Amino acid sequence: MTGKTLLIAGATGLVGSHALRLALADARVERVVAPTRRPLPAHPKLLNPIEDFAHLPPVAPWWRVDGVVCALGTTMAKAGSKTAFEAVDYEMPLAVARLALRHGAQAFALNSALGANPDARVFYSRVKGELEQSLRNMKNPGYASLTFVRPGLIGGERPEQRRGESLAIAATRLLSPLLPRRYRLVPAERIAHHLVEAALAATPGVTVLASEQLL
Repeated sequence: MTGKTLLIAGATGLVGSHALRLALADARVERVVAPTRRPLPAHPKLLNPIEDFAHLPPVAPWWRVDGVVCALGTTMAKAGSKTAFEAVDYEMPLAVARLALRHGAQAFALNSALGANPDARVFYSRVKGELEQSLRNMKNPGYASLTFVRPGLIGGERPEQRRGESLAIAATRLLSPLLPRRYRLVPAERIAHHLVEAALAATPGVTVLASEQLL
């Protein structure tokens, strides 16, 4: 039986890099497509198109995949403005979803966020919710399988330092035994595991995995 082909968007980030490693090591996966701005280390199963996510090619043979893991994302501090944040956390993931779907992808697994809601007062949560809503509304037809993984604080070593997030993570680790499960720190590798499994399983319909389900 031929293995599956997965596309991983955001393969150089904290969660995405774990998803890439897991997918490359998975016997069920025949090929991994990971478009990035900078070259990744070579691997026999890896196809690594060098692309700018702001200007993705509408037609390319590497878009033909079975499923997509989307771990694209930034922070308001790093983005510098609401417009720039929306470009990375809404427009780019939606562009990936549309292009992969157009070329035959059946499953899409998104690293979203705790509190994602298109009606949320908090801008970050609202953008995440609007992306989920737009993915749900994709028709003619849309994805046979959609999974939204909604972690709270994500644990792991990032290439860049995020002071505010680091302080929140340290406090969460200290208070973890006292916190409800949904507010506990979720290791990046656990999030990546659920994303890869969702893209491979391609369970029909829409599945939402809350933060406490990821531990």
